[in-house]
Amino acid sequence: MTDDWTVHGKVRAREGGGTLELVVDGLTTQAKYYKPLIYEFFRKQWRGSRPVWGDFAVEIIMEYEGDPPWLDLDNLAKAILDSIKGHAFHDDSQVARLLVERRQGDRERITVRATRLA
Repeated sequence: MTDDWTVHGKVRAREGGGTLELVVDGLTTQAKYYKPLIYEFFRKQWRGSRPVWGDFAVEIIMEYEGDPPWLDLDNLAKAILDSIKGHAFHDDSQVARLLVERRQGDRERITVRATRLA
């Protein structure tokens, strides 16, 4: 993984070794907020590799401070997968393994790792 992040507002991304890593700073209880935010990042800022075919493992981790937010993780996963579709992979049917986790952290953010499986 390269240390070179592409950054725009609350979103940053990097790639390397068959993995795309995306971080969104801050949380909201509205999963639909993330789709246009990430989509616009990829449309305007991302100059990484093009999407590829094959199976992917995707890990989505929501970190929060204090009490956990009232956010359905299944809705978050769908919004995230829809927003990275066309950038990491062509279609979210390529996701062979999906992990979505909520955990307490040192700051509020969402981290996404999409890794191409061999």
